[in-house]
Amino acid sequence: MPMMQTRRRFLTAAALAGAADLIRPPRTLAAEGPLETTTVRLMRIPAICHAPQFVAEELLHAEGFTEVRFVDAPSSAEINEAIAHDKIDFNLHFASQFVAAIDGGAPVTILAGVHVGCFELIANDTVRAMTELKGKSLGVEALGSSPHLFVSVMAAHVGLNPMKDIHWVSDPASKPSELFVNGRVDAFLGTPPEPQELHARNIGHVIFNSSVDPPWSQYFCCVLAGNREFVRKYPVASKRVLRAILKAADFCATDPALAARRLVDRGFTPRYDYASRRYARSLTTNGANTTPRTRSGSTLCGCMRPA
Repeated sequence: MPMMQTRRRFLTAAALAGAADLIRPPRTLAAEGPLETTTVRLMRIPAICHAPQFVAEELLHAEGFTEVRFVDAPSSAEINEAIAHDKIDFNLHFASQFVAAIDGGAPVTILAGVHVGCFELIANDTVRAMTELKGKSLGVEALGSSPHLFVSVMAAHVGLNPMKDIHWVSDPASKPSELFVNGRVDAFLGTPPEPQELHARNIGHVIFNSSVDPPWSQYFCCVLAGNREFVRKYPVASKRVLRAILKAADFCATDPALAARRLVDRGFTPRYDYASRRYARSLTTNGANTTPRTRSGSTLCGCMRPA
């Protein structure tokens, strides 16, 4: 049976990373063969729902990587191109985005599901349910963006035609959340920390939370994928990256408060209370369920525990 990644084991792994020159590699790592490369590149974006890869740095060092780089980007829209054009090696991203990229011929290899939900569909008082999006305006970064694809799938699931029934609004000068706050759209799909910011200001209400509301809470939201050539050329390194990210996901699930603190301390998000609240909201629902889901659905922070 696999061991659960506890806070103590996580900190132990971090300590081992600092003492790597003084100890022999664990037997299990040696059996896999040496790392083909000791450098790995990931992307840093404002969305804290990518928490597992943000808190995985020490675990990656413990796996033998001496250089872990985070390439800055303004949003998740750059992830597909960055992986396909060898600007980064691995990253979490919305599953439909990777499917669309692979369908278009991008050299992307999906390794595993990691994250089961983080989106919240926030609306004004004219929208109380998904079906009431018909004829309404919804703010998105751009057509083809993760929120646009996700809402389109959800709308089609309840019988709407996302191309005809929803008025999609994007503005390069304003974020979708700003369009919503300013009354220019009726709803938008937010990723952390945007929902937490609006909850704190008592703006809008949640009509869907992908962490806890079925059926989408039972499916992977984000998956880990890598550059196809990297995965082919460096199979041992790829395996260790995957293992580190899955352990980090388990850490987020078992000790969300410490995970939130690490996000703030390492500069991935400025507000501890928003990060902590994002994890805490996974324990509550706006529907009938009142207990957190287990590995078959989601976990405390919307991250899966590695099987």
